Amino acid sequence: MERFSRTSRLLGTEKFATLQGAKVTIVGIGAVGGYATEGLARAGVGQLRLVDFDTIQPSNINRQILALESSIGQAKVDAARERVLLINPECHVEALEIFAGDDTLNNILSPMPDVLIDAIDSLNPKIQLLVAAHRRSIPTFSSMGAALRTDPLQVKTGDIMSSNHCPLAKHVRNRLRRQGIEGGIECVYSTEKIHFNYAGPEETSQIANPHENRGRKRNVLGSLPTLTGIFGLTLANAVILHLTKD
Repeated sequence: MERFSRTSRLLGTEKFATLQGAKVTIVGIGAVGGYATEGLARAGVGQLRLVDFDTIQPSNINRQILALESSIGQAKVDAARERVLLINPECHVEALEIFAGDDTLNNILSPMPDVLIDAIDSLNPKIQLLVAAHRRSIPTFSSMGAALRTDPLQVKTGDIMSSNHCPLAKHVRNRLRRQGIEGGIECVYSTEKIHFNYAGPEETSQIANPHENRGRKRNVLGSLPTLTGIFGLTLANAVILHLTKD
């Protein structure tokens, strides 16, 4: 197809065909996950399963590619599905508006995808997803903390156990080790030194959300659209290279 001619020209027809046949699951369709979805859709990945329980809020507009005045109140997975199909009408997109947790992981990971992207920003669901995927031997690419960062040159990729200077990654490493996991999960992280400045628990939005009681209220952390976008596109790039490696 003409819309993917430059991708095919760069990768070659065989590797591009691999992308067209690939099945990728993305959990967390927010600031990072939205850009990861965008990158994979524009690369021509043929099957995407999108998982998120949340709706688009006005506070998302500063950093989330799906957040527009016209999409406020819409389920993130529905907005993402619509956008992917506008990019590539032949992509098979499955939108799961569910909370990622122990009781839903079988639905999220069955049938098994070729690759999983974890873009969850809550620690407990993140660990549950990573452990379940690792035990199923699903190649996984995970986002660590993108908030509070301002330096794109310090964004790195590597095994979760080799990540450094990221407080979220430290917690994730410790939790994974308790589960007997010592590596094998790729991640995007930043080595930028940060100072936390918590603004307190986020207030409940006026936009109705049937799942708003799931999970803990999270602290509000400042973030730039540039850094969250770089995290998401870096994840997408890592997945593309993984799927098309020799």
